Amino acid sequence: MEFLLGSPFSSPVGQRIEKATDGSLQSENWALNMEICDIINETEEGPKDAFRAIKKRIVGNKNFHEVMLALTVLETCVKNCGHRFHVLVASQDFVESVLVRIILPKNNPPTIVHDKVLTLIQSWADAFRSSPDLTGVVAVYEDLRRKGLEFPMTDLDMLSPIHTPQRTVYSSDSPSEQNSPAGDSPQGVDSILHPVSLPGGPGASSDAPITPTPEQIGKLRSELEVVNGNVKVMSEMLTELVPGQAEPSDLELLQELNRTCKAMQQRVLELIPRILHEQLTEELLIVNDNLNNVFLRYERFERLRAGQPIKVPIEVENSWINTGPSAPLIDKPPAAANSLSSELAGINLGSGSVSAGLQSLDRSGKLEEEFDMFALTRGSSLAEQRKEVKYEDPLANKGLAGALDARQQSTGAVSGPGVV
Repeated sequence: MEFLLGSPFSSPVGQRIEKATDGSLQSENWALNMEICDIINETEEGPKDAFRAIKKRIVGNKNFHEVMLALTVLETCVKNCGHRFHVLVASQDFVESVLVRIILPKNNPPTIVHDKVLTLIQSWADAFRSSPDLTGVVAVYEDLRRKGLEFPMTDLDMLSPIHTPQRTVYSSDSPSEQNSPAGDSPQGVDSILHPVSLPGGPGASSDAPITPTPEQIGKLRSELEVVNGNVKVMSEMLTELVPGQAEPSDLELLQELNRTCKAMQQRVLELIPRILHEQLTEELLIVNDNLNNVFLRYERFERLRAGQPIKVPIEVENSWINTGPSAPLIDKPPAAANSLSSELAGINLGSGSVSAGLQSLDRSGKLEEEFDMFALTRGSSLAEQRKEVKYEDPLANKGLAGALDARQQSTGAVSGPGVV
């Protein structure tokens, strides 16, 4: 078949996938990943060519670093591309013969790859369950569960959206419009760009750790959903708008979203090193990744709009984007030596501007008050891979194969002809 169709890496998108999954890369090349998504969305053969290239990189590849990079490209494309690509990757044949095959015990995959594959299958099954032509992955997921395969503990509500509904920013029946003045201007700005508050404070050298209470965790996660909503709307707009042909009102909203998301990211970066909660830290890191992805797409959109050439760097620095001077995190009030007070920096969009509001959060030995509003997403077993962006040679991890084989045998894992 390859003789007839040519190498999967010979097409424009295939060439980029080959570069984005090259084993010499130390970490993901997000700029290249997003360019791959653009080609898939904008060209007729993009989805099929990308599908073939990703499949080629994964099947039979014993370099699990390359496999992991390919899975990341695949995940990014599913999140940022449309139905034409979803139909290909959600098919039962692809999920069974490509993804499930990777994690068979005989292939001795490292834990990070094993968990990544199961997380993708689980999240796709949940996202595509209601789409009749995308239920192949659902069938595989249910079959694996019946056979006793244990999936990673992942809160699906915390995952970033996979396939997003039609944009509702301008919908006349959108709930946000009820509080918006009538007119031709973009509707729902105030409700889309919710005020967001993260712990911050005036002491630049203050980096005291925070151990959140269950109530604070719940409130923080609810605010993370708001951030995800902003990222989703911005991503949808970048998908739909054509550089050079966008309406001024659309551009204004897009620029406002970009400014707001950058301010949100600054608060996220302030919290990441301080939160003493592994799952929350992972969710913050994932949110930061999602923000960086959408910023790369926005930068590309602006360059195309300005008629500048798009540069694709071989490597992209890890995305601790500096959005300006960061607000100090925690301050000790003069009235109480043992209590810590942190100000909550809020993002409030009034007439197209971002303003900061401050509230206080006291702590005596522990934090007693709530986190005031915040924003972002995701689940558990991927924490280590997010914290350490390097991949070990599975042959160097001598105890891994036995441990994974034992895990598969104890759960009656992936076996039988129905899977492969």
